[in-house]
Amino acid sequence: MPPTPPVPPVPPTDPGATLLRVEGLAKAYVPAKPVFADVSFTMQRGEFVCIIGHSGCGKTTILNVLAGLDTATGGHAFMDGREIVGPSLTRGVVFQSHALMPWLTVRKNIAFAVESRWPDWSRKQVDQQVVRFVELVGLGAAIDKKPSQLSGGMKQRVGIARAFAIQPRMLLLDEPFGALDALTRGTIQDELMRIVRQTQQTVFMITHDVDEAILLADRILLMRNGSETSSGYLPGNIAESVANPLPRERTRAGLHHLDGYYALRNHIVDFLVTRAKAT
Repeated sequence: MPPTPPVPPVPPTDPGATLLRVEGLAKAYVPAKPVFADVSFTMQRGEFVCIIGHSGCGKTTILNVLAGLDTATGGHAFMDGREIVGPSLTRGVVFQSHALMPWLTVRKNIAFAVESRWPDWSRKQVDQQVVRFVELVGLGAAIDKKPSQLSGGMKQRVGIARAFAIQPRMLLLDEPFGALDALTRGTIQDELMRIVRQTQQTVFMITHDVDEAILLADRILLMRNGSETSSGYLPGNIAESVANPLPRERTRAGLHHLDGYYALRNHIVDFLVTRAKAT
């Protein structure tokens, strides 16, 4: 019988080594006007990276390529040295929509993913894994409720628990808190920060919220929209990679008191207002 894995997951044997490598990624629906082109970046194990840009610049397309849910027109993406060519349980995805199966309870929604990840596990092993991660997001009392009995924030917590429960090598988040009210959003940000620090999870996240990126990310990628220029059409790409200089143990309440916060925030806002060339 396969042993139950430790929870939180054991950190990678080589934390800090390159996990993801993206080289010259491009996507075009109209050949002469790619949405983006020449997108290249790397991610280290245990790193939390946010990508920010205006709608239409291609952020979600990049995430979908990393998830194996879409294909690029050009370039390559490698994880652990292997090219990403389709979906894999080594990459967990959380979308803005919780995508829970409404006819299943919280327990069974998460168990479905765990059983897919470890098909040889016993029912007891699966349930132990489910319970651990449901409790990690603070939903132990709701474990046998169906999605219709949960608030929007609780549903997103279930989605996060499900993604973490399969212990992916990388977690991909597509604006997972975008539809939530500010108070609920802040609470779940705190939960996500706590879990990521506890598990040393590698995370790639899309957000439109500058403060959310500053709070969560170790590094922020600023993405520019494709646009017409005096010399012709310029595809979107990653214009800048900004390291977050603030202490990693930062909190929402104390964020604006930290030295360097306003300089970092102003830099990102200036990019979005004057240099992102939104269309």
